[in-house]
Amino acid sequence: MPKVTEEYMESKRSMIVDCAYKVCLRKPVEMVTISDVIAETGMSQGAIYRYYAGLDDILADMLTRMRGEYNIIDSFEEILADKKTSVEDLLYRVCDTLAEAMMDHISDIQKINFDLGVITINEPERASRIMAKLKGTGNLEYLGQHAMPLLIEGACKRGYHPAASPEEIGAFFSASYSGIEKYCIMAHCYGTAAPNLSVEPKKLFRTLASATIMLFGGKVNE
Repeated sequence: MPKVTEEYMESKRSMIVDCAYKVCLRKPVEMVTISDVIAETGMSQGAIYRYYAGLDDILADMLTRMRGEYNIIDSFEEILADKKTSVEDLLYRVCDTLAEAMMDHISDIQKINFDLGVITINEPERASRIMAKLKGTGNLEYLGQHAMPLLIEGACKRGYHPAASPEEIGAFFSASYSGIEKYCIMAHCYGTAAPNLSVEPKKLFRTLASATIMLFGGKVNE
């Protein structure tokens, strides 16, 4: 019997992840089963376990791939490298970048990320195990650990007087992002947003930028 190469194994794992991704686009992630993924691959019941121990390992690889495809950290770093621009304009540019990424991926990657939040609520231990297997840095993780501290530091150096601590501002920004994500996903993917309210990510993120700037002690664009 020919020796199975690592390249062959990797191609099979990639195919399985592709199929899991397709299933997750059709169904809420918390409702996806290993049987769903097996059916999508066309593999036998036992064959898939040659490549993955279970569904959560597949989901972890899928999320790692999504991090790479949805990576806007380079854009953040380019924005933050601009030392001549005001803190206010930097924050507006960061939020514009978030809005554009959300609009580009509202029906796929954003939808799956939102669905995963349900697992975090209902099965926190399971979610923790999945997240522990991820590779790379996520966009929000980078914002919280690197971008936001740099922006707050820049504001303080320019004589601003923040209305809250860096930790509180970071928590506010993260929670607000999650709220915008939930509202936009519910509207675009599930059609359950309030009928009289406009769902435009760029406007919502611009409002978030303005609110954050005021917490920094800066001036809001008119």
